[in-house]
Amino acid sequence: MTEGAGSAGKAASAGEDGSAAKAPSAKKATPGSAKKQTPGSEKKAASGGKSGSARKAAPVKKAAPVKKSATAKKAVSGRKVAPAEKAVAADGAVAVKKAAPARKVAVEPSGKESRTALVRRARRINRELAEVYPYAHPELDFENPFQLLVATVLSAQTTDLRVNQTTPGLFARYPTPEDLAAANPEEVEEILRPCGFFRAKTRSVIGLSKALVEDFGGDVPGRLEDLVKLPGVGRKTAFVVLGNAFGRPGITVDTHFQRLVRRWRWTEETDPDKIEAAVGALFPKSDWTDLSHHVIWHGRRICHARKPACGACPIAPLCPAYGEGETDPEKAKKLLKYEKGGLPGQRLNPPQAYLDAGGRPAPPLGAA
Repeated sequence: MTEGAGSAGKAASAGEDGSAAKAPSAKKATPGSAKKQTPGSEKKAASGGKSGSARKAAPVKKAAPVKKSATAKKAVSGRKVAPAEKAVAADGAVAVKKAAPARKVAVEPSGKESRTALVRRARRINRELAEVYPYAHPELDFENPFQLLVATVLSAQTTDLRVNQTTPGLFARYPTPEDLAAANPEEVEEILRPCGFFRAKTRSVIGLSKALVEDFGGDVPGRLEDLVKLPGVGRKTAFVVLGNAFGRPGITVDTHFQRLVRRWRWTEETDPDKIEAAVGALFPKSDWTDLSHHVIWHGRRICHARKPACGACPIAPLCPAYGEGETDPEKAKKLLKYEKGGLPGQRLNPPQAYLDAGGRPAPPLGAA
């Protein structure tokens, strides 16, 4: 019971035994005033009644963070952008602020992501890309490990398409390591001229052919430590050969791979060897070769260096870099390359699975 209600009760008792007229506060403690001082009327006053004390208490109740806590329960967890947010003004009015269209985001704006969340997101991206590019394959034409090794060395600082248009003439004239090891450098340079850096590449392919003949009996070795000893062969080239000619898992860290894994925040490393180690730790070893194909294909077709087609990207909800490129779907479609844009691929002799999926072989060198 409140203090006002207690004094009202005493006044009522005094009136019954005839002593109400003698009480100094009897006039204030009339039955009518007692009714105004009941607990129910205090609650009414706090809700906006005429009582002065109630008016002072009202702001205290309004200041309680009831609406704020209710809104906090609806706050996003970092996976979705809320379609609208309610803001409480100083006068208690509720204003609705429209937000951007709802889109799943991979990482919170703060950039914080647990190791477990990173692994799950990275593996989901790979699964999504596997569905988009089920026919992904090495985009260099080759028929044996030696041809793949030479073609990979030639692909530095140029496109696989240009290499594929050049190697038919090279392998027609020098089909084996023994033939290329004994070749006239000037003749090889003339064949390799379209690939760029043809003098340095001529030295590399002739040098590695001599090393294969002298150290490995003319056969391409199937071990990483042996491959990287060959002239012009680094870890990237070695993993291409190991993964696609020998079926041994490896991660190919080319320029496309480096760009995309940083955009996806799989790693902040810039050194290829460190990128290889960081990304390899996110996936089982058995996934490494196909992962390389998926990432490189996506970098060539959709997630370009200068104008990524964000609006046509199948993994946009998982990408922290969404918005760096064109987000309008119609405009983004015009940026697609190779089979995704209805254009020829990079191989003159692609696998049948690629052709079955609608891919078109590249034209030979000199074709209109």
